[in-house]
Amino acid sequence: MGVVMKLLKPIVTALLVTPLGMTTAQGQSDRTAELLQHLREADPTDAKKIEREIDLVWRRSGSPSMDLLLSRGQDALDAGEVETAIGHFSALIDHAPEFAEGWHRRATAFYRQEEYGLAVADLEHALALNPQHFNAMFGLAVIFETLDRPDQAHAIYQQVLILYPTHERAQDAVDRLAGKVTGQTL
Repeated sequence: MGVVMKLLKPIVTALLVTPLGMTTAQGQSDRTAELLQHLREADPTDAKKIEREIDLVWRRSGSPSMDLLLSRGQDALDAGEVETAIGHFSALIDHAPEFAEGWHRRATAFYRQEEYGLAVADLEHALALNPQHFNAMFGLAVIFETLDRPDQAHAIYQQVLILYPTHERAQDAVDRLAGKVTGQTL
């Protein structure tokens, strides 16, 4: 009887935990989809509020420990302690590789160190996990613009505007790059 209970315990635990986790993830996904739809239709003032709500959803990993690592990494980044921030974000990614925001934030830290290749790799990973992450898209476009690749930057800024039409910095960038982009009519 003891052996059977030892075998059943992980199975029962998995059955109890998995649906709850899936419901939470599905709930976040549904909420994000709803917010993104509102963002596409919002005026600039409402769009800023909706962007903050989306950011709050994207910053929730589902684990208090992982959320703490994200917070500590962001605090370090805000304080200009880029290496410390990278350490926190790397630990977060090691423990929660499916959490897109960890990749996005570490990319920001790499960008500040002018480690553009590492930043691009992390942003691509973030976008593979969350293809609608307009902040990761924007960061990728900024890097391409920094690397004097206006065609790629322009195309990505336009993708940001599909998701977030009132994104002022993306619109400014599209306007600024319009004269540099080949194959585009002005």
